[in-house]
Amino acid sequence: MGGEISIIITISLIIFSSPLISKLLKLPTIPVEIMMGTFAAYLAFIVDHPTFHLVAELGFLYLMFLAGLEIDLKKLLSISPTMLKKSLLYNVVLFSSSICITLYFDLGKIFIVILPLISIGVLAALKKEYGDTEWIKMAFIVGLIGEIISIFALTTVSAALEFGVGADFYKTMALFILFLVAMLMVYKLFHNLIWWFPEIKNYLMPEKDHQEQDIRISMAIFFLMITVMMYLHLEIAFGAFIAGIFITTFFEEHNKQLPNKLEHFGFGWLVPIFFISVGASLEIEALLNWDLVIKAFLITLAMIVIRLLASLLFVKEMGWNRFYMLGLCHSMPLTLLIAVSTIAYNNQSITQEYYYAFILASILEVLLVMVIIRIITSLVYFRNSN
Repeated sequence: MGGEISIIITISLIIFSSPLISKLLKLPTIPVEIMMGTFAAYLAFIVDHPTFHLVAELGFLYLMFLAGLEIDLKKLLSISPTMLKKSLLYNVVLFSSSICITLYFDLGKIFIVILPLISIGVLAALKKEYGDTEWIKMAFIVGLIGEIISIFALTTVSAALEFGVGADFYKTMALFILFLVAMLMVYKLFHNLIWWFPEIKNYLMPEKDHQEQDIRISMAIFFLMITVMMYLHLEIAFGAFIAGIFITTFFEEHNKQLPNKLEHFGFGWLVPIFFISVGASLEIEALLNWDLVIKAFLITLAMIVIRLLASLLFVKEMGWNRFYMLGLCHSMPLTLLIAVSTIAYNNQSITQEYYYAFILASILEVLLVMVIIRIITSLVYFRNSN
C-alpha cells in the first residue's frame, strides 16, 4: 500500500510541476517529464507496480490516438500529385539512407525502421511557438505521409518481432491488409451515409451538449478499435491511431473544438504517465556511461543528417535558405521512437543499452533541434529587422 501511495503522490506532483519547470527551462514538457520520472525512480519514489504499468500503457495508446487526430484523410486526399510523389520520395531517401548506415556499421536490422521514423506530434509545439509559417505547413504535409508510413512500419516490425518471419507473420500481415481494406470500406460507407443524412453528426454530437457526448463517442471508438486489434492479434497502437484518424476525418468540421478537447484531456493527465514511466525505466547509473552517451549522440546525428539530406528534394518549393527547416522539423520523432524502442526491447530485439541509447537520443533530438530552430529563427528575425 505504501508503494502505491508513493507512486500516486509522485506522479501527481510531476504532472503538476513539469509544465512549470519546462516553461522555466524553455524546453518541451515531454523531456522534462521523462527526466523527472528517472529521478523519481532513482530516489525510489516510483517503484515497479502492475497498475502503474497498465495506466502507462493506456497513456501510450492514447498518445497514438492523439497522433491519429493530426491526420485528416480529406486533407490528405487533396494533396497535389506532385507533393505526394515528393513526400513518398522523401521517405524512400530516408529508408535508403537508413539501410546504408545499418549495413555499413553492421547494426541490427531494427535500425532500418527506427532511423527514418517520423512523428508530427512535436510539430504542434513548434506551431504554437512560431505560428502557421510556410515551413511548418510544409513539414505537416510531408510529415503526414511520413507518419502513416512510420505507423505501418511499426505494425510490421511488431508482427515480425512477435512471430518471426514465418507463416504466422504472413497471416498477421494478411489480416492487417484486410483490416485496412475493411477500414476504407467503412470510411466510404460512413462518408456516403453522412452525405445523405447529415443530421447523423448532430445526433451523435449535439451542438448543445451538456453531457460531453463528443468525448464519450470518441472514447467509445478508441476502445472499440483497440478491442478489434486485440481480437485480430494486430498491433494495438495502430488501432488507437486509426481511431484518431476516424474522429478527425468525420467530426472535426462538425465540432472544431473536439481535437483540442481530446488533446487537453490526454496531455493533462494520461499521456504524462506514459512519459514518466519511460523515465522511470531508465537507470541514472547507465546514463552516466560514456559509451551509452556516445551511442545516443551518434543515433541523434544520423537521424538529423538523413532528414537534412532528404529535405534537399524540397529546395524548389522552400528555397536554399529554408529547405533544411523541413528536415529539422522531422528530426524529433519523440513519441514513435520511444514506442518502437519499447516494443523492440520488450521483444528482446535490442539490448538494454541500446534501449537506453534510443530513449536518450529521443530527448537529445528534441533539445538540439529546438535550440537550432530557435537560433535560426532569431538570426532571420535579426537580419530582417536590420
